[in-house]
Amino acid sequence: MGRGKLRIYLGAAPGVGKTYAMLSEGHRRVERGTDVVVAFVEHHGRERTRTMLAGLEQVPRRELAYRETVFTEMDVDAVLARRPAIALVDELAHTNVPGSRNPKRWQDVEELLRAGIDVVSTVNIQHLESLGDVVESITGVRQRETVPDEVVRRADQIELVDMSPQALRRRMAHGNIYQPDKVDAALSNYFRPGNLTALRELALLWTADRADEYLRQYRGEHGIRSTWQARERIVVGLTGGPEGRTLIRRAARLAEKGAGGEVLAVYVARSDGLTAASPKELAVQRTLVEDLGGTFHHVIGDSVPEALLEFARGVNATQIVLGSSRRRPWQYVFGPGVGMTVARESGPDLDVHIVTHDEVAKGRGLPVSRKARLSRTRTVAGWLVGVVLPTLLALLLTHVDTDLGLANDMLLFLALTVAAALLGGLVPALASAAICSLLLNWFFTPPLHRLTVSDPKNILAIGVFFAVAASVASVVDLAARRTHQAARLRAESEVLSFLAGSVLRGETTLDALLERVRETFAMESVALLEREGEVEPWTPAASVGPHPAERPEDADVDMPVGEHMALALSGRVLPAEDRRVLGAFAAQAAVVLDRQRLVGEAEQARELAEGNRIRTALLAAVSHDLRTPLAGIKASVSSLRSDDVEWSEEDRAELLAGIEDGADRLDHLVGNLLDMSRLQTGTVTPLIREIDVDEVVPMALGGVPEGSVELDVPETLPMVAVDPGLLERAVANVVENAVKYSPAGTPVHVKASALGDRVEIRVVDRGPGVPDEAKDRIFAPFQRYGDAPRGAGVGLGLAVARGFTEAIGGFLGAEDTPGGGLTMVLSLPAATCDRDTSRAAVEDDVVTR
Repeated sequence: MGRGKLRIYLGAAPGVGKTYAMLSEGHRRVERGTDVVVAFVEHHGRERTRTMLAGLEQVPRRELAYRETVFTEMDVDAVLARRPAIALVDELAHTNVPGSRNPKRWQDVEELLRAGIDVVSTVNIQHLESLGDVVESITGVRQRETVPDEVVRRADQIELVDMSPQALRRRMAHGNIYQPDKVDAALSNYFRPGNLTALRELALLWTADRADEYLRQYRGEHGIRSTWQARERIVVGLTGGPEGRTLIRRAARLAEKGAGGEVLAVYVARSDGLTAASPKELAVQRTLVEDLGGTFHHVIGDSVPEALLEFARGVNATQIVLGSSRRRPWQYVFGPGVGMTVARESGPDLDVHIVTHDEVAKGRGLPVSRKARLSRTRTVAGWLVGVVLPTLLALLLTHVDTDLGLANDMLLFLALTVAAALLGGLVPALASAAICSLLLNWFFTPPLHRLTVSDPKNILAIGVFFAVAASVASVVDLAARRTHQAARLRAESEVLSFLAGSVLRGETTLDALLERVRETFAMESVALLEREGEVEPWTPAASVGPHPAERPEDADVDMPVGEHMALALSGRVLPAEDRRVLGAFAAQAAVVLDRQRLVGEAEQARELAEGNRIRTALLAAVSHDLRTPLAGIKASVSSLRSDDVEWSEEDRAELLAGIEDGADRLDHLVGNLLDMSRLQTGTVTPLIREIDVDEVVPMALGGVPEGSVELDVPETLPMVAVDPGLLERAVANVVENAVKYSPAGTPVHVKASALGDRVEIRVVDRGPGVPDEAKDRIFAPFQRYGDAPRGAGVGLGLAVARGFTEAIGGFLGAEDTPGGGLTMVLSLPAATCDRDTSRAAVEDDVVTR
């Protein structure tokens, strides 16, 4: 039994017509004789959707009870038992009610697909997991229901249901999406034209990328190497020379002429790692192409034309932009050059543009030395072994009365040539081979002491000796260079691994990173410089070491990071091969600096937003919650002062009670505001002393109606080390909040118990409870959960309670009450334990729960 196929209708926002399109597809399939059922579709009161459901078989839903409410979800077992050919399942990202077969509906769909049932479903672009942060930054709303991107990408078909923002807002205004009482709020918030336009662009781009992925997959499966010009992709071939900037800008202009044009800059490096490219210039060009909206690619290949064409065909490019050759005229005797070769081999499906520039025919510059850098001692030793020792060996062999034979003599001289290669590299080894050949000719081949050879066999032997010596020296030198390169690349990989790890962890400070640069490259000082514009002076963002450079021109080594930032190193001049790693350090330094500034700006923005929110909430509290009791007091006083009405003693008592109640409410509200102000400014100073819990808790119940609280505080509990006044205020606020939300006639239970090195006070109510995602939010200032009456307070009670509890070394958290309701837990340090240790243990315990 094969796996079923998944078809998804993707939309930019609710109401674009995804469900309608899915039901229309269902009707078309039924008309063609396909067995189609509706596994789950929610019409949300939309008349057209309800009409489309008519005529389609619907699988009965499963009913689930959760928190005294009955919900309906898709019955996966019933659909599997019915086993249709196609199942219509709406809202793929939906979160199922607790107690369902799977936590998410997309997991239900996976079961249907594994059973061989085809599924047609719907999802909005904002529900894709990878786009959650982007959508939140656009709309200000965090999507709680998400589906992994891979689930949607694996779909066999994805169809975009598109609608312009103006048309969608008209549908909304006509009442085709939400109920009339919700239309105005939706149009002014989530469904603003800017939000809808941005979401639509996200949906279009995501679908376009998916289509591009399908195209690449199809071309790969069918071995298609020719270019399909469905989209302009322009590949820019870079050499690392200064002309690269001109080529990138020219390619960007070409891309702008076609809709959806894309620029891909490519630098092809030799596989042996030896190159004449300037790392500094490549870093500048990488920044330029990324600023222009393109991408930079580093490709390894022995043949530059072949690697360039292979890359272009692999990405389905339509054009290649190359610069005119920088080679001088006489250098063309070695071949036609990269540009001519690419143009000849590109075929009819790739257009090649050869762009002129200021560097034409100026030469490519000197190549980087192929010799591994050896110490002076090793170089001198190589020359001594290669030049001096062969002479001494020849004198020794001529004065010792022993005839080893020409073959053995050659082996001895060959050993010295190999030793010269190992110590000093290729040049001393070649010199040694030449000297050894001359010595063999002069001292050991007849006629002796003459540079002539009488026996042709000896001529061949000396020639073979020189060839073998030169070959062995070359191989040994190549092995030495490869060993040097391997060691260097290993060191570079360790450094880059460190940088990658620090990027992922976000733990490296800018000073620590610059200190790492100074240690890695053995520099005296390192400075990260920046400036606002081309003519502005450089300013140091950070520096380590004595006397850091104040300008890139004053440094021994400078590595640009973009156009307005540079890393300046003082101490010594670095070789070209070190600049690649230095470029990675420079880029990381810029990232760390940006991160630090963004963190600071985010903290400032958070503080400003918090201040604005508190001021707004305080204004609302003053304008309503504080005026309400004042209005009551004013009305009661005015009534008592009126001479027109003769009040009875009962009426007077009732009015006075209303005045007293209003005054108490005012006193409570103003007290909470003052307490919150003390917490915000950090002026709460607890006076810690040891006290029994049963002395404090009963005093905190004075502000609640009699009989509304059941108290269970054993006298055998250990004493707690707290500020009694702050603890009393915290318990009073928590209890008053619990009484406020508890059903009438249901008492609140206040229990205390010992747990290890702390004492817990649990305030248990049977109210509506609080969802898990809101349990921390209810402790924020000016937060009022649910539909509490406006006169019940300004939402400061729990914030003040948590602030006071933390000030005395405790912790206040919320848990679900078994059977429904909310339990507030105040964990306090026992008098015999350390307060900091106890509080850490409390927080760890809360996190574990």
